[in-house]
Amino acid sequence: MILDKVNNPKDLNHLTIKEKKILATEIREFLVEKVSANGGHLASNLGVVELTIALLSSFDFDEDKVIFDVGHQSYVYKILTGRKKEFDRLRKYKGLRGFPYRKESKYDFFETGHSSTSISAALGMARARDIKKETYNVISVIGDGSISNGMSLEAINDLGYNKTKMIIILNDNGMSISNNVGGISSYLSRISINEKYLKVKNKVKHCLDDTKVGNVSFKILSRIKDGIRTFLVPSQYFEAMGLTYIGPIDGHDISLMTKVFRRAKNINNPIIIHVVTKKGYGYQPAILNPDIYHAVPPFDPKKGVVKDKKETYSSFFGKAMVKLASQNEKLVAITAAMKDGVGLLEFFQKYPNRSFDVGIAEEHAVTFASGLASGGLIPVLAIYSTFLQRGFDQIIHDVCMQKLHVIFAIDRAGIVGNDGETHQGIFDLSYLSLIPNLVIISPKTIKELYKILNWAIKQDFPIAIRYPRGTDELSLKPIQKLSLGKWEIVQKGEKIAIIATGKMVQKAIMAKDKYKLNVMIINAIFIKPLDKKLLKWLADNHYDIITIEDNLINGGLASLIEIELNKNNYMQTIKAIGFEDKFIEQGSQEELYLQENITIQRIKKEIDILNKNRRTS
Repeated sequence: MILDKVNNPKDLNHLTIKEKKILATEIREFLVEKVSANGGHLASNLGVVELTIALLSSFDFDEDKVIFDVGHQSYVYKILTGRKKEFDRLRKYKGLRGFPYRKESKYDFFETGHSSTSISAALGMARARDIKKETYNVISVIGDGSISNGMSLEAINDLGYNKTKMIIILNDNGMSISNNVGGISSYLSRISINEKYLKVKNKVKHCLDDTKVGNVSFKILSRIKDGIRTFLVPSQYFEAMGLTYIGPIDGHDISLMTKVFRRAKNINNPIIIHVVTKKGYGYQPAILNPDIYHAVPPFDPKKGVVKDKKETYSSFFGKAMVKLASQNEKLVAITAAMKDGVGLLEFFQKYPNRSFDVGIAEEHAVTFASGLASGGLIPVLAIYSTFLQRGFDQIIHDVCMQKLHVIFAIDRAGIVGNDGETHQGIFDLSYLSLIPNLVIISPKTIKELYKILNWAIKQDFPIAIRYPRGTDELSLKPIQKLSLGKWEIVQKGEKIAIIATGKMVQKAIMAKDKYKLNVMIINAIFIKPLDKKLLKWLADNHYDIITIEDNLINGGLASLIEIELNKNNYMQTIKAIGFEDKFIEQGSQEELYLQENITIQRIKKEIDILNKNRRTS
């Protein structure tokens, strides 16, 4: 196999174009084999195989630098930069990362995991290069979904105005996770599917060889091509922004891309190279269902991905939204390019006029929701915890300051797992709890989510509902009645109260049942406001307190309870179980709970310590 002979980027220099095409096929087979065994991002990586080969054939990344936007499409790059032997541990605990990771390789220059950061970071690198009078190339590889984000447009505005030398490779596959939406996506589609333009371009491209005649021809034909494009393409968006635009070119033609990339190195202006690829290319199931094969669990490559039929928080949320929408015509749903992931697919199908996919634009999504609320509707923004971080200012200024009735359905709160640091939802309690006017609530079990959502729709203030990835470990009865700021005593006990929030209530119950513990278990269904009346009762009756949360301890439930008790001069002993002040790496949820010591054994140990202290005091 040719793949066995490629152990670093320089090995590509010894391969012919024919051999590189064979290599591309072998890489796709390797990807399907390894991702089907471990899970991971498949369709996006299948789509960039030739693009990555051409990239590594054209640049020297011992000197040049590349940043993959989002980073989930960097598997091929990892394979060709000496890490293919580590793919048996892809996304596993202590294994190969699913995103670029600077400590993993000298070829990973910047860590990405959230969309639309690459152009800003690459521009910073390019300016640093210029100040230090160095000469390496800086490349950003970004998708057509990511480039529509406001951060990308801000960076392009800066780049084009100041004319810094760097290269943007726009990987246009018409997809982010779900189908792309919006004006920029439509604009790119018009360019990439214009048949007249593509026919002329395809006749021209074979003239672009590396001979002297070819170079002269390239300059002449480029001018002709520019004129054709001006005539046939609706607008010159990127060139109006100050970038030299090249494309669209075939993202599965290694020879053409290599020639274009090599010539682009010699242009001193900022350049955007528009490359058209197909997500899932080379594996028919992924071509037919690129959204399903965007991020996959382990699967049989012959049978394909079979969707898990177990009820998850996300799927239950989607069903609840459909049911509640039939009862309330003011209810509308918003997603930021994640309608399938957050469970809104059926809602979008049944209520298309009340469904809004704003694309990868979380900040816009939040303020857009506030506009809908001010217009008398009840918007529910369904979004992953890690991505809501991007709309922090908008939550403060545009929603909570005006006390608008926006509901944030925060999916993937707590430990997410194998996607690692960039995707763990362990910060939302900390950054949301400090915002005035915002109520934060969390279900202890899947079915409780319906009661919470139904209650939230009937209120008139901002509400954040946070819930985890996956399924329940225990089948618990939902709370009977919701009252603002009132907690639920799930099980009674003496002298020690476990105050847990969300799915952590299940861990508390499992600990009590296994070790026969005589402790009170409280479902802190409201994280904000706290149940001050119950806290006072616990203090007056000299209960010690253990808190459990799937969030950083700093600024989370434990911090809020401590502040409240100190404010009233209560001297309770409080033991906080949660995540320490650090980022949490990749691994399965249970591996990470074990690593971070959030276990039923830890709960038992803390109770033993409290009981021992009581006996000796």
